[in-house]
Amino acid sequence: MRCVWSVVGSIGLGACLVSCQQASTDPAANLADGSRSYRIHRMALDELMASPTPMAPSAMDALQGLVYRPGYEPDLRLEGLEYLLELDRDATLTVLRRRLPRVRDHDWLRMLCQFVADHQLVELDEALVSSWGRPWSGGLREEERPEAIALSTMHGSDAPRKIVWEVFLAASKPSQSGMRYRCWDLLHRLGDREALIDIISSSEMSEAHHPLFVDLNAAAIAFGTVPWNREEILWMQKLSMPSRQAFWNAAAQATAKLTADQRASLEIRDLPVLTAVEAHRPEWFQTTSSELYEEVSQSLRGQRHYRETNPGFDPGVNLDHRLSAHRDRLTWGDLLALRIAQEALSTPAVRDHLFHYADRDHADESTEYGGVISLDERGRFEILEFPPRIRVHDRRFEASQEMFDAGYTGLFHFHFHAQKTRNGGHAGPGAGDMAYADSTRANCLVMTYVDEDTLNIDFYRHDGVLVDLGVIHRSSASMGS
Repeated sequence: MRCVWSVVGSIGLGACLVSCQQASTDPAANLADGSRSYRIHRMALDELMASPTPMAPSAMDALQGLVYRPGYEPDLRLEGLEYLLELDRDATLTVLRRRLPRVRDHDWLRMLCQFVADHQLVELDEALVSSWGRPWSGGLREEERPEAIALSTMHGSDAPRKIVWEVFLAASKPSQSGMRYRCWDLLHRLGDREALIDIISSSEMSEAHHPLFVDLNAAAIAFGTVPWNREEILWMQKLSMPSRQAFWNAAAQATAKLTADQRASLEIRDLPVLTAVEAHRPEWFQTTSSELYEEVSQSLRGQRHYRETNPGFDPGVNLDHRLSAHRDRLTWGDLLALRIAQEALSTPAVRDHLFHYADRDHADESTEYGGVISLDERGRFEILEFPPRIRVHDRRFEASQEMFDAGYTGLFHFHFHAQKTRNGGHAGPGAGDMAYADSTRANCLVMTYVDEDTLNIDFYRHDGVLVDLGVIHRSSASMGS
């Protein structure tokens, strides 16, 4: 019996030796395989670093992979990166330039930015800005971001903001569109919107080499405002197309009537509202925010309100749908939008169309229905229907590109909650709807059946602004149709 165990033990030991020898026969392959154990990675890295022969391409690839491939311990990553920097600085800069902006692991990003700062790799300023331009889910203030700290360490405490501007203005090639968008978003997060408007309005921008700067300059001159994010930049570019020249001219004419205070809070989504006000209620241009607020408040007195009981927000988040809850955040343009929504919804033809459309949504259990409220060529309110891009289920609406195209000059994106005719428990936008508003920055409405002849209307837009506008009723002429 002892002999058998001895044989088995010898076999096991031999197998272990063979396994260990195999693990070290190709250190480049072992290091490149993130699924291997820390011990194998350590052996492979040590062997590569001790090798007297020139580094093979496969070994260089394995070392560079420590920057971005998953499966490695931080100390091993940093040691390998340190060796790579000593071995080939240009190769190190290349892999960091390409990969650093894509790192999503917060802890590794901190270490990587610290590595860049410790080694004064100033050639990577643009990569740091590109990474900083992406949203961060770690709850840090902008100046606490690891990229900002790295830039401050290398260039001084006042340098990060200046470097972002330099990178933004230098990103004039078509291939650098992603960089421009990230810098644009970051400059807004840093609170530089007024400076952005001033620079974009300058004569130098009208002569810029890249069409984006020319389009931004035209919008700043015509409307006194510029987009906030990438979606609004695309929105503005769509408005600047020759096919929408008539709308552009009408919006510019309406914007010219505004006071400096009114223009200060103007956003791209306000432009269709201004054209509608020009067509229907030009006297509203003379009203103040306080006056508009009182008009909206007065119109809501006595109205019945309903709200979503399970909106799907994160724990502890629950948006208030009362007008008064958002008073300090409602801009002059928001209040105009609320008034023009009430004007449109008071139009019999609009109400009849909405109820007819909602009835069809109720009958279709494969999707929600939606569309755009807009003005027709004669300046009348109209409902534009758009089939969903895809059908997911009866509590979701997927807007199509055709709907977005119409929405660029439209007043409101809208959809129904019409799963039941008594659906008051699902009145108002859910978390997905609010995320849509944050992304598109459009003015949105959701319309919910509370009984077969009554729809509850909620207005919402980005940053959690939500106002319940009460209900509208099916006209007696359309009942039973």
